[in-house]
Amino acid sequence: MTGPFTIKAIRNAVASGSTSAVECCEAALARIREADGSIGAFRTVDPARALSRAADLDRRRQELAHLPLFGVPVAIKDNICTRDFPTTAASRILEGYVPPYDAAAVERLTAAGAVILGKTNCDEFAMGSSTENSAYGVTRNPWDRERTPGGSSGGSAAAVAAQMVPLALGSDTGGSIRQPAALCGVVGLKPTYGRVSRYGLLAFASSLDQIGPITGCVEDAAVAFEVLAGHDPRDATSVVYDETTAGAQAPESLDGLRIGVPRSLIREGVEPGVLEAFERALAALEGCGARISTVELPHSRYGIAAYYLIATAEASANLARYDG
Repeated sequence: MTGPFTIKAIRNAVASGSTSAVECCEAALARIREADGSIGAFRTVDPARALSRAADLDRRRQELAHLPLFGVPVAIKDNICTRDFPTTAASRILEGYVPPYDAAAVERLTAAGAVILGKTNCDEFAMGSSTENSAYGVTRNPWDRERTPGGSSGGSAAAVAAQMVPLALGSDTGGSIRQPAALCGVVGLKPTYGRVSRYGLLAFASSLDQIGPITGCVEDAAVAFEVLAGHDPRDATSVVYDETTAGAQAPESLDGLRIGVPRSLIREGVEPGVLEAFERALAALEGCGARISTVELPHSRYGIAAYYLIATAEASANLARYDG
């Protein structure tokens, strides 16, 4: 298909019949074949399975066209379980493991009409920040093959940045969605803990892990979050949340919107170009009517220390299930 590479554009084109789910799937698979040899975003791809799913959606277009991800090709991080599809967490320990069930997040994507193309590379057991620690090879940044895409969800971020898919799932314990999204120039959202079920996620640090979307734009992240969020009784930490999410439509105006900026987190070491882009973004928001306010997060200085105490202890316990 031609036009914007966004969830909304693809979904509307397939739902209207101006293109088909099969055509979109074929285009995404062609893009993977073209670009991924030098990037390494994907661990595994199953074209036959994806095309079969897309063909089924096309046959049922009149019935299913209302779905928010109808016909949209997506990718799943390799530490999130997918039924009858290899899930290794980029580790030799799980080589050949094929889950008999889908993670809750995968169930929700499928129910929303998505077409799963494959699994994306990550640091082994999601423990890393560069996607260099996969047992199956490194992932490279689509913008510069000599640079890292970040991690541990580097494969998902790279797949979206290279326009292989408009949406990929990642997991975030201490930055593993947000950091690779930033390094690849895309949007990554770590939802509030408990808003997205962890059922079917191979655990790193259970009290910190969250599944979330990586997309090419903020609107797509909102659409994906609305699909993923919700209570799941199979996850004891899943939150019962009665309020609806904010919605995926961009506001008509930013007049009066108050945006907090934690200046204390902007420390030495930030490259001048990054800081300039950040300040330009704030100025643009202010120019659209938003109010920029400095906020303080007095406990933030304890964050890294607390993270390493919790994450390492929980990771040790969780990894013991593989080798006793």
